[in-house]
Amino acid sequence: MPVGSKNSLVPGCGTHHVAVQTRDWNASLRLYQEVLGMQPVAEFGPAERRIMLLDAGDGSHIELFQPTNDTPLPGGPSPNDPVTHIALATTDARTAIEHVRSHGYEVTIEPKEVNLGGLEVTVAFFKGPCGEVIEFFQEH
Repeated sequence: MPVGSKNSLVPGCGTHHVAVQTRDWNASLRLYQEVLGMQPVAEFGPAERRIMLLDAGDGSHIELFQPTNDTPLPGGPSPNDPVTHIALATTDARTAIEHVRSHGYEVTIEPKEVNLGGLEVTVAFFKGPCGEVIEFFQEH
């Protein structure tokens, strides 16, 4: 796992994982494993609520939680709506977005180059199977 070196207050600080409360377990596994190529590194939790930790490829992770009877239905309100999106780093945002589009995912923002306060990037967004918004983020 990469360890950060630019934070002087929290040694080794970096993003370990982003947790996603799935609304459709199988659709989420398909996206994150088969389409995005993430590999499971741990699976735990009781049989009625599986939790899977997936390596995104650089040592950072996505943690998927299997839905329960209390999980909101797709399209329904969620207590975590303040989380706006998940950003995945890539070296080619255009190829990445075409890949997910070819697998039937809705592209919500086509690739575009933007300047974020001096940081030149290409970004593109799509919607995952549980309504989560996912960004491909390419630094130049």
